[in-house]
Amino acid sequence: QVQLVESGGGLVQPGGSLRLSCAASGSVFSIYDMEWYRQAPGKQRELVASITSAGSRNYADSVKGRFTISRDNAKNTGYLQMNSLKPEDTAVYYCNALIKYTDNSRRRTSMYWGQGTQVTVSS
Repeated sequence: QVQLVESGGGLVQPGGSLRLSCAASGSVFSIYDMEWYRQAPGKQRELVASITSAGSRNYADSVKGRFTISRDNAKNTGYLQMNSLKPEDTAVYYCNALIKYTDNSRRRTSMYWGQGTQVTVSS
């Protein structure tokens, strides 16, 4: 009933910028916390940034000052603005959200993951 779809990944040179989007579709009633994770080859998935429904933000130390998480509640969409990108930012980026949705007239809450979008930082 609900899908999360990421977009905006790609190849960028060191020092460049990308903006990732994460759009929720389907029978969405409301979205609580939204998070961005990343997973580099051979490494565990790590939390990059999170934002609550009220707009409170948290970041991993490795991205503080370079990445900005935001959301547009009217569009059920989250964003991750990534500036001053480094080769070590190369990874598949996933969004994750706790979503309340409508299912046969009932309200349910579940956690959803997007399919991931590849970000490659290389010269």
